[in-house]
Amino acid sequence: MLALLLLVATAATAAAASPPIGQDLTIGPVHRLPGQYSAEQQARRANAPESELDNVPGPAGADHWFAAQRMYPFKDLDIGAHYRAAAASQTNLPIGAQAAWTGLGPANIGGRVTDLAVHPTQANTVFAAAASGGVWKSTDAGATFNWAWDATLTPSIGALAINASGVLFAGTGESNPGGGSVTFPGNGIYRSADGGASWQSLGLTGSDRIGRIAIDPANPQRMFAAAAGNLFVPGGQRGLYRTTDGGATWQLVLAGANTTTGAIDVTITPGNPNRIYAAMWDHRRQPNGRVYGGVGSGIYRSTDGGATWTRLAGGLPAAGPDVGRMGIAVAANRLYAIAADASGDFLGFWTSTNGGDSWTRITNTSYLSASQSTFGWWFGRIWIDPANASHAFVAGVPMLETLDAGASWRRNSSSFHVDQHAMAWDTQVSGRVYIGNDGGVYRSSANGSLTGSWTKSTRQTNLQFYTVAVSASDITRISGGLQDNGSVRSWGGTNWNSIGGGDGLQNLIDHTNQNKVYACSQYGSCTRSTDGGTTRSSFGTTTSDRRGWLTPVVFDPTTPSVMYYGGNRLNRSTNSAASFTVISPDLTHGSGGTGGYPFGTITTIAVAKSSASTIYVGTDDGRVWITRNTGSTWTEITAGLPTRWITRIAVDPTDANLAYVTVSGFRNGSTTAHVFRTTTGGTAWTDISGNLPDAPVNDIVLDPRDRTRLFVASDVGVFVSTDTGATWAAAGTGMPLVPVSDLEATASGTTTVLTAATFGLGIYRLTL
Repeated sequence: MLALLLLVATAATAAAASPPIGQDLTIGPVHRLPGQYSAEQQARRANAPESELDNVPGPAGADHWFAAQRMYPFKDLDIGAHYRAAAASQTNLPIGAQAAWTGLGPANIGGRVTDLAVHPTQANTVFAAAASGGVWKSTDAGATFNWAWDATLTPSIGALAINASGVLFAGTGESNPGGGSVTFPGNGIYRSADGGASWQSLGLTGSDRIGRIAIDPANPQRMFAAAAGNLFVPGGQRGLYRTTDGGATWQLVLAGANTTTGAIDVTITPGNPNRIYAAMWDHRRQPNGRVYGGVGSGIYRSTDGGATWTRLAGGLPAAGPDVGRMGIAVAANRLYAIAADASGDFLGFWTSTNGGDSWTRITNTSYLSASQSTFGWWFGRIWIDPANASHAFVAGVPMLETLDAGASWRRNSSSFHVDQHAMAWDTQVSGRVYIGNDGGVYRSSANGSLTGSWTKSTRQTNLQFYTVAVSASDITRISGGLQDNGSVRSWGGTNWNSIGGGDGLQNLIDHTNQNKVYACSQYGSCTRSTDGGTTRSSFGTTTSDRRGWLTPVVFDPTTPSVMYYGGNRLNRSTNSAASFTVISPDLTHGSGGTGGYPFGTITTIAVAKSSASTIYVGTDDGRVWITRNTGSTWTEITAGLPTRWITRIAVDPTDANLAYVTVSGFRNGSTTAHVFRTTTGGTAWTDISGNLPDAPVNDIVLDPRDRTRLFVASDVGVFVSTDTGATWAAAGTGMPLVPVSDLEATASGTTTVLTAATFGLGIYRLTL
């Protein structure tokens, strides 16, 4: 998987590392304020309870952005294999800075949780799987969590299961193909017999994504694993696997109908472990589109312990190209099934009282349909109250609950975050139920009733940051953009409070006046503030045909009231974003997006400090430009660079002709690198990737106290070079394996402070 042990000299050192728990900054609740929303978000908001309108994300946009950024221009790249190779090469790098990274949190906002497992004998103990932040453990009934994962392993977790003896199993690779999940495949199943203190690989390393693990309660040596498979490349390890020796060996017991069919769900009938149900899902993704349904999708049943299988009919959808993700749950003879179509719209909900021989389609579906919005492939989960088969819950934007086997429904109107993914009952405490969603973990003492109250965890730092901004005059003032949790700041009354809704993306703090802050949500909807973010107003009108998911906004480094905004055309403001003037033509190859997603946009902007009229621009379709007269004329300087998504450009502060470019694409067998340098304003480029791991590079910054020292942030860590890229080393110790999406270097007295936005474990900081 993606991953790379960022900066750790040895496995032992890395294993000792731990993620942030917020001990360095006081954390408070995030108060959502109105922000700008895309058309898709507006549609979701129309179907969401009022209490949820403050934070309605749009996973399709992030999904496209992450996939295209890391794969362009390829369509069938095996991301998992490349990440595993990059991880292996990364561990051989020397340590370039012996200082240790420190986790800054935030701790109580909470990020995407994909699964939950409650310990069967240890009181108040529950485990949570994070989409790209490893496994977490609570021993106080979910009030607080501590990290329980190996820092050297992929942090993307798709499934958890625990047996009667308390042995925990984790399936890596998130199987919900939305948000950042498509970027981070896994490498199989792991086992922990000591509550997450240590982990052992159990194989299925080529499965890429594990959707569910089911353990036979009568024979814990027998388990089933639903392997969704590689999202981008057909074939490989996908389908339903069974082990009868506790994971030492695995056997494929249910193969898909074709090479794009994987298993997404599996459940064992309580009291009858030989009757097993599995949901198969035929789907494939490419950067320029997705097919999330096919003839391989369906519900299957085995009555002989998994030896043979039958596709169930009796009222369920017949095999066909429009059948998408399905979910299944069973309690004795009572079953529930849900399905989305290939486009993600709600297809139907069914129940059976005879073990699946025949099914009744539920007709009261208005809440069900609304909850799935247009991306039912993001959910696909059903849970049944272990004490009452008529009491069930369905995942969606809100959580849905039925008390009468689907005849009527209610949805949560308060108490917790949107986008539900996980639920688990505590068998030791009557009425105690946990849920996991895009905002973390919540606990109910009323058997999960959606009309009751829920208690949110106050410490769990599985946060996915897109960007980070740091005040030049006070490095404790940090803001950043979060997946599904808006933009947040570390100051202003209660720390880590909101300064913007939606998905938080570009954030900026004026280096001459830290009260002037800027925060954007998806597709370039941005706000500006002159009082530190307490009150905000929208940017002035910008001119562009297309705006990317993460629309870049930058300051002129000497005059921060001059700002630049990049759609497919570059816009310039001279009054702190109050108004803009367009200063370029379309700098891309034109619109290349599909399904309404914009492609052909500016991705990075860099203004020369020594020459304010010199501006560099990079695009998602691999073009780089320079203007030396503030946009009056433009020269393309792409020659010599690979055709890849341009992630960042940095200009030397004393020489406008000296610049650096990073790209995100993998090598794919070629000799193309990821970091380039020009000393001639782009007329020639030199590959300076040196010994960097072969993984996407997301950012490059120059040390503000020593411009010859370079830092890069990649999907496999943060690296430093002191010889102009001839050699690279890990920048610091102690950061677990987690992608770093943005990096800030700030001069603080006689030190340089690096602040890293990780996409899975919050904010990290290194002082050099």
